[in-house]
Amino acid sequence: MLPGWFGGKYKVHVKVTVTVVTLDKCPRLYSVTSMSQHVKSYVFFSVFVVDLREVVFVIQSQRNSFHVQQAENLRKDLLLQAQALQESPPVILLLHTLTDNEGDWSILPLLPFLSSQFGKNSSWIMFLEEDTRVKLHKLHEVLKKFDRRKEWFLGKPLHDEESTIIHHYAFSENPAAFEYPDFSAGWALSISLVNSLTSKIEEEPLKSDFTIDLKHEVALYIWEDGKGPRLTGVPELCTFPEHKPRAQYCATTVSSHSPVCGQPVKSDNIFVAVKTCKKFHSDRVPVVKKTWAKRASLLEYYSDYADPSIPTIDLGVPNTERGHCGKTFAILRRFLSSHVLKTDWLLIVDDDTLISLPRLQALLSCYDSSELVCLGERYGYGLGQGGYSYITGGGGMVFSREAVVQLLASGCKCYSNDAPDDMVLGMCLNALRVPVTHSPLFHQARPEDYAKEFLAHQTPISFHKHWNIDPVAVFNKWLLNDKHTEGLQKSTKEEL
Repeated sequence: MLPGWFGGKYKVHVKVTVTVVTLDKCPRLYSVTSMSQHVKSYVFFSVFVVDLREVVFVIQSQRNSFHVQQAENLRKDLLLQAQALQESPPVILLLHTLTDNEGDWSILPLLPFLSSQFGKNSSWIMFLEEDTRVKLHKLHEVLKKFDRRKEWFLGKPLHDEESTIIHHYAFSENPAAFEYPDFSAGWALSISLVNSLTSKIEEEPLKSDFTIDLKHEVALYIWEDGKGPRLTGVPELCTFPEHKPRAQYCATTVSSHSPVCGQPVKSDNIFVAVKTCKKFHSDRVPVVKKTWAKRASLLEYYSDYADPSIPTIDLGVPNTERGHCGKTFAILRRFLSSHVLKTDWLLIVDDDTLISLPRLQALLSCYDSSELVCLGERYGYGLGQGGYSYITGGGGMVFSREAVVQLLASGCKCYSNDAPDDMVLGMCLNALRVPVTHSPLFHQARPEDYAKEFLAHQTPISFHKHWNIDPVAVFNKWLLNDKHTEGLQKSTKEEL
């Protein structure tokens, strides 16, 4: 039966013959002749020829040695799959190696480079995170559905349930109306769109602004208040763990919820510094003690007032309402002094940070403390004009001892006690050419400030702020249960 071919007037059973003509990069034309009715019709199916050599994979890699190895593993896997398919290998780029521009990780400054190198001979730029897993043959079939000559922005869509501070309260009347890609599932731009965006960037240079949630900001820039394309959701781009039954229909999956590379770092090898002040001693500090502090072996509270009942330590730096640069640098100096036990790792948090120390210990098993490691949720400032990256303080900042040694030895210091500590540290690290290492498991905001589907495939390490929430309940729901870590440790060991 061919429903709809005759305007709904006929219900006809026919024997058909099909002739297929394949034209390079054009729709396949099916000539269908009804032998019994002597009716001839032409139907266009949206199937486009895409050679794998026309797909450029950009792995959103980082300079830290652990992340370089993760990206190399993914690159090798893609090449082996192409070989097994008897296809010519696609171009695979590691983002951190492409240019010397610190802002490349924010993608938009990188587009002119991609356009100049691949704008004429490629069809797609496919972006992958290091832990994205790809079934190359399925992804190839997905890309064939779209005409690369048009402007396409493909991904797994996320949306906000309510307006959120990390998105500057955009679309406050209807937050769910705007969709942006979950980078973990991979996302793609047609080369036509890359070239168009490059022309826009060259005509109007990128603004010197904050980069907070990259995936949302990229989608906003592409959409351009309705002048550009919206994200097209692709069901085959998934964030299911790769071993789950539902993943069999996916072109992309994720490797695991959280990396574990060996035995977790011992709690007595992490020194924890909590920044507080007198006015929060009675409400925020009790939350810290009731939730996560009991898992810390070495922890001190730093305040503008010495309260022996907590106890807090007065570092001699007055409290400031804005930034806390003076206090943070005093903590860095104390960490290297004889006043505290020597450890490989320093964690600095706010008094309204909620964090899982066991999960942090597991994550740190992937990092070498002898390297310059500065780890947390990465933000950026002025990346379109050079700028610098920094670890946002509310989600927790993790430093290897060697990184603290290099920071203080450089002579870097605050320009005022109330300067934003995380941003000043970012400028110092940028001057030293020490990479800031991003982990999406740290969060500057509350769970409700993130898309539900984004958190669904994570094992979060931290959240921040007590605004309009019960912080103890949030900790118990999101950060308390660590039984899954043992299973993750076993599965990830096997994978590595």
